[in-house]
Amino acid sequence: MTIPLPVDTSAILQVQQLTKTVASGKSTLTILHDLSLSVAHGASLAIVGSSGSGKSTLLGLLAGLDVASSGEIYLAGNALSSLSEDGRALLRAKTAGFVFQSFQLLPDLTALENVMLPLELSDRADARSVAEQWLTKVGLSERMQHTPRQLSGGEQQRVALARAFAPGPAILFADEPTGSLDSATGLVIADLLFTLNREAGTTLVLVTHDETLAARCQSQLRLAAGRVVIAEGLAA
Repeated sequence: MTIPLPVDTSAILQVQQLTKTVASGKSTLTILHDLSLSVAHGASLAIVGSSGSGKSTLLGLLAGLDVASSGEIYLAGNALSSLSEDGRALLRAKTAGFVFQSFQLLPDLTALENVMLPLELSDRADARSVAEQWLTKVGLSERMQHTPRQLSGGEQQRVALARAFAPGPAILFADEPTGSLDSATGLVIADLLFTLNREAGTTLVLVTHDETLAARCQSQLRLAAGRVVIAEGLAA
């Protein structure tokens, strides 16, 4: 029997002996092996590793988008294994923001409407004014009424950043946030991401292949075949 460790109340994210397995034919494939870590409020963590190392699986587990096979994840003090799917979704809505490689904007909504959407789902009466403020922060004050197809890739990712930060999340999960952009645009978006993150005091957890981007985080977790091979700046 696994005895749970004391919950670290100073951490926004705590992982205890996390394992993820999936069925593979008649056998079982272990994607993540006995992983433990703790991420403090306001910290930044890069999860790096080659394709197939388990980093995207780990991100999905940390955000409660997937369920661990064993071990425990505490997000904002909540044990994810004790929550239903709806409970995890509600926790994400209250505490987390997301930025994806493919932007994930709704194509028929304007930039303003895309940023307003999560605020409106939370019944925020100030959804429009907050969305306008964040679009101005990311340099799109003149592009609010444009739909995604009328925006460049870099502009779409700016909208995605505004949408992620606007509700004031305690933690931001970013999956290859510069992966679909050219190097020059990616650098601009990275600068913006870290500036907004610093100003908002949000915890940042990002998956990236970009070693330069990873180096800008306070901590790094490097995975190989589902095992931690390097953990810099992290408490286990």
